[in-house]
Parts: sequence; C-alpha cells; structure tokens
Amino acid sequence: MTDVPEIDLSDVAVLRDLAAAYAPAREKSPVARLLAPGLGHLWAVTRYEEARAALADPRLEINSGSFLRPGVPEHCARYMRTMSEMNGPEHTRLRRLVAPAFTPRRALEFAPRVEAIVGRLLGELQEGKADLLAGFARPLPMEVICELVGIPAADRPAWREYGVAVATGHGEAFAKAIPAIIEGAKAAIAEARRAPSANVVSDLARIAGEDGDRLSDDELVTMVWLLVLAGQTPANLIANALVTLFQHPDQLAALRADPALMPRAVEELARWCTPQIMTVPRFAAEDVEIGGVRIPKGEPVTVSVVAANRDPRAFDDPDRFDITREPVPHLGFGHGPHFCVGAGLARVEVAVALGALLRRFPGMELAGEAAYLPDPGTQRLAALPVTLGAARR
Repeated sequence: MTDVPEIDLSDVAVLRDLAAAYAPAREKSPVARLLAPGLGHLWAVTRYEEARAALADPRLEINSGSFLRPGVPEHCARYMRTMSEMNGPEHTRLRRLVAPAFTPRRALEFAPRVEAIVGRLLGELQEGKADLLAGFARPLPMEVICELVGIPAADRPAWREYGVAVATGHGEAFAKAIPAIIEGAKAAIAEARRAPSANVVSDLARIAGEDGDRLSDDELVTMVWLLVLAGQTPANLIANALVTLFQHPDQLAALRADPALMPRAVEELARWCTPQIMTVPRFAAEDVEIGGVRIPKGEPVTVSVVAANRDPRAFDDPDRFDITREPVPHLGFGHGPHFCVGAGLARVEVAVALGALLRRFPGMELAGEAAYLPDPGTQRLAALPVTLGAARR
C-alpha cells in the first residue's frame, strides 16, 4: 500500500489536466488509489496491459453498486437495469441477441441516414459565431437515436430535450425525461411489431437466437433506454475532437487535405480525448492481484482510460497527437465482455459529423475558451464557441 500512489480527484489542479496528473502515478505503479468525491477511495488501473486484463477479468464484476441511481418513477425502475451491469450468462445472452443489430457492417449501412441528419443540423446553424456543443454535437446523437428507434419526426424535438436531461444525469428534468422515453420506446416497439421497417428496434424485435430465444418487451424497452443513455457519448467525443483538432492545426490541415484519413483520425481522437476518463467501477469477487498489487475482495476497481491510452508501453510517443498513427488499440470504447456494443455506430457518427463540419465550414475556428467541466469521470465541455465563417454549399 505504501508504494501505491494516490490521486485526489477533488484537487482542481488534477482535474485541469487529468492525463498529466495520471502520468507520474502510472510510471510509479500499474495501480493507483483514487480519492473521488462522493465515491470514497477506489483502485485505478493505470497501465495499458493491466487495464485490458482487468476489463476482461470475470473476478471483477459490474453490479448495481457500479452505478449511481438517480430518482425515477417506480414504474420505470424495471427498465433501468441494462446489460451494462450484468455479468456471466445473463449478459452473454443479451449480448448475443443484440449484437447482430450493431455490427460494423450495419453501422456503415446506416451512414447515409446519419449524413442526412448531420446535413439538416448543419443547415440550422447560422454563419458567424455559434456554440457547436449546444447547436450541433449535443442534439446529433439524440437525432440518430430517434432514427434508430423509429421515433416519429413530430416527437423528435421533445426527444432532443430528453437528451439534454439525460446528459445531466440527475435532477427534475432527468426524472421527467425517463417516463417519456419509456413510453416512446413502448410505442416504437408496438409499431415495429405491427409494421417492421428499417430501424434497429424492428431488427431487435425480429432477431431470434439459434435456440429460438428472443428479447422480451421489457428487454426491448430497456435496450432503447440503453441506446439513449450510451448514445450521449458521441456528443462529447465530437466536441472534444474539434477542440483537439483546433489545438493541433497541422493535424487539422492534414485531415482537411486528405479526408481519407478520417477513420484513422477517429481512432486517434478516441485515444487522445476520449470522454470516458475512467470505466464504471467493478468489484472484486475475491482477492485479486493486478500488477503485483493485491486488491481485497469487495473493493471497487476502475480503469483509468486516460492513463492507459497514454501508456508508453503500448503507444510510441504517446503524448503526440498523430492522425496517421496506426494501429491505435485504444480503450476508448472499453474492452472485454462489456466492450461498447454500439462502437461501430459511434465511429460512423463521429466520422460523418467531423467530415461534414470541415467541408461545410472550411474557415471554422475557435471563438474563445473551450472550458472543460471539472468532472473526474467524463471529459466534457461546458460550451464550444466557434466562428463558423462562410459556409460551403
């Protein structure tokens, strides 16, 4: 214990540059102790190899204690336990049933519909100054989710508001958004059963395993809720990516000059400025040793994604942002059984959004400070002020 470094996540200086704060701890030990406001102490895996192993270790279990439980109406509670907090056969069953709807091929097939949504949102922006977080990055994922789920166009403005409420994670607006999302999901599922169409809910309602197993109606509703919850991540990645590109004008120029670099750029951006600073805590089902450090049974363990993604043992010159880097085996979408099932769709969404923005506004630049919120778990902006310049039609 005396050799394990400690990081105080209530320290403003630490929050100002988490990658820099974790670096000396990572070089001292593969595991650190975090003091997190509201969570107490937890173990954090800081090195890449140990992090991948931890994320695939069945002895480190996600459970109800891994998630904060904001207040929701009682009749919605049964939809809140998603496959993100399941383990073993229960998780494997759901993963097997939903995976065919989220393959990389299916994500690419969905790209033209994402392009149409992106084009519509960009068309709503006015030339001059704009907040790209509020005006573009934040509403985009919810619009995509609505398209995935089959939410009617007339209901989508309300769902945009739900997305803002869900992103806050708490409060009166959050509590009100949950029942509305649940009712919308039920209606979409009923319509998918009545008249199947080209959306994910129709796919999920239709898919059956080799043994004839299917998702129940409650499981379908819960899956829509998971889509809404997890679907907010691309908003932060898109916003973080734009700031990173503005801060590295040579890389921005290279991407503008060669749009074919976009897939590699998205992977490097997911490594460099992932919104997920740390994974949800897992709990040791027994005493576990990680990198020579003993984790006692029952104690919470997280992976510091931001530290592992800058580990010089896994990446050459890790503190250099390089959109030509290849390969980029980052942990931005996790690893192991809980690897993000929607990673393919998120990659498509980010690539389409960034490509369209760079084409539409070739003179776009930052118009002030892009300040990050002091959040030890999620790297996210309060606003993204830009000057768009003349639009290229």
